[in-house]
Amino acid sequence: MGGNAHEFVGDIPRHYDQGLGPVLFEDYAADLARRAAALTPGKVLELAAGTGIVSRALRNQLPNGSHLTVTDLNPPMLGVAQAKFAADEGVSFQQADALDLGFSENSFDLLVCQFGVMFFPDKLASYKEAARVLKPGGTYLLSTWGSMEDNPFSQITYNLSAEFFPNNPPGFYLVPFSCADPAPIEAELREAGFGDVSHEVISYSKTVSGFEAFARGLIYGNPTIDEMGGAEPAKIETMVEFLAQRFVQEWGTAPTQIPLKATAFSAQL
Repeated sequence: MGGNAHEFVGDIPRHYDQGLGPVLFEDYAADLARRAAALTPGKVLELAAGTGIVSRALRNQLPNGSHLTVTDLNPPMLGVAQAKFAADEGVSFQQADALDLGFSENSFDLLVCQFGVMFFPDKLASYKEAARVLKPGGTYLLSTWGSMEDNPFSQITYNLSAEFFPNNPPGFYLVPFSCADPAPIEAELREAGFGDVSHEVISYSKTVSGFEAFARGLIYGNPTIDEMGGAEPAKIETMVEFLAQRFVQEWGTAPTQIPLKATAFSAQL
């Protein structure tokens, strides 16, 4: 795996938001926002917010008087997120590293992070930093993907990329599906100071209206495209076409359903 797994820059944010968001992230975002709103928090911090898919769901469900601070390591992703909000919605945006947040201790009632911790190079340090900025009694809601086997779109994409680039296969997909076992995450959350830690597996049979946009997002909407090292555009377009065909072979002609599996964690100080 190269060192660019966290670099969602260039044109990646648009493909991520439009190609992947509707299939992979929106249902889980709605669930996370529901869990967050049930806690009626006043000050909420979102980590690794990406293009604001969770952020928008949170703002739609959080109490009117609450304030949401949206952060991500990559300004291009935050730019897409910020465009989804009006100036008077009680949302602020800030570039931030989850390992060094830059906020004062005891600043937030709730932290949320959907599908971000897999990319943190030191997960325990990130959990300690989350505990530091949370108020006593505060809660951290986070989620991780299940395995590649449980989310076969990822395995299919990874296998195809290895076929197209056998000498230097893109390794991005090894990262987001690397935290399928909840036990180490729960253990490190407790080590970081969280006393009440639990998890729930959430599975969906997600309807996909068309595979072309999804396949394009899976190639262009993450650092996989950069790992291809300036490959000929025609080769990449062929790969997108082949990927869409593989999905049809696996699940039939769209609209059809694909399986998704993730784990939602709740950790309270």
